[in-house]
Amino acid sequence: MKITDTCTDCLLSRVSLECSLCGADVPLTEETVRACRQVMEELRNQSLSHPQIASRIHRRAYELLGSHDPFDELKRSGNRQAMDVCRQVRGSLHTFRDHVHAAVIANIFDYAVKGHEVTDDFYSFFTTEIQKQLYIDDTEKILPLCRRVVYLSDNCGEIVFDKLLIRYLKSQGAHITLAVKETPLLNDATLEDARALGLDRMVDHLTSSGGGDRAEIGFNRDLIPGDLKEAIDSCTIIIAKGMANFESISEMNDLPPVAYLLAAKCGPVAAELGVPVGVKVAKLRM
Repeated sequence: MKITDTCTDCLLSRVSLECSLCGADVPLTEETVRACRQVMEELRNQSLSHPQIASRIHRRAYELLGSHDPFDELKRSGNRQAMDVCRQVRGSLHTFRDHVHAAVIANIFDYAVKGHEVTDDFYSFFTTEIQKQLYIDDTEKILPLCRRVVYLSDNCGEIVFDKLLIRYLKSQGAHITLAVKETPLLNDATLEDARALGLDRMVDHLTSSGGGDRAEIGFNRDLIPGDLKEAIDSCTIIIAKGMANFESISEMNDLPPVAYLLAAKCGPVAAELGVPVGVKVAKLRM
C-alpha cells in the first residue's frame, strides 16, 4: 500500500507520541515533528510503500530524540496486561478459530493510530470481542495449509496471544518459523521480547525480519536474512499479523499463500480490505 493523505496526520501523531514518551520539551518536539514532516514530503512521491516511509520517519525521530526505544515501557505494560488476561481466558480457547480470533483481538495493542485507542481494560475488551464474529473468517481454509508456517509477528502484548496460537499449531504438528524485529521500532515485538516469553523454545526456528540496527515496520523482502528467505521458499503458508505486514505484503505477488490476521484500525487499510473500520479479519490470500 502507498501512503495517502490520511496517513500524514497519523504518522505525525505517532511522532508526537514518541516525543511525549521521551519527555521532550516543546522546542525539541516541534523540531522533531518538523524534521519528520520533511522526510515524509521528500519520500511520498517515491516508489516506496507506506511501511517503508513510516520506518524512515520513525528512525529519524529516534535519532533526534536520542532514544533507542521510546516505547519500552508501553511494550512492557502491554505484555504484562496481555499475560494477565491470557491466564484468565486461555482455558476457554479450544479450536483453531478460537485461537486465531484471540490473536486478532490482541492486535489492538497498537499505539497512536489516529482514531484508535488502546484500552486500559483489556480483559473487558477481550471478553466482549470474543463473543463477536470475525468479519472475514477464512480459518477453515487457513488451517489445512498450516504445515510449514512462517509467522510474521507484530506488536508486544499481541505476541502473548500469538504464543497461544503457535502452541495450538504446534499441537497439530505444524513446523513454525517465527520472525520478529531484530531491534526496537514502535511497539513491535523483538528477539528479546520473544525470548523473554519462551517463544524461542516453542517454535522450530526464531529469526528476525531483518534490517539489523535499522529495523523496518512491516515486511521488506530486500532486508530479510537468509534463513527467513529459505523458510519462506519452503513454507506452505505465511501468517502475517497486523496492518503493517498487510500493507507491505499486499503489493507482493510471488509469495506462498498468506493469512492476514489483523484488526482494520484505520480507513486506508479497511478500504484496501473492503471492510468497515474496526472489524477483525482472518483473510486468506492464495
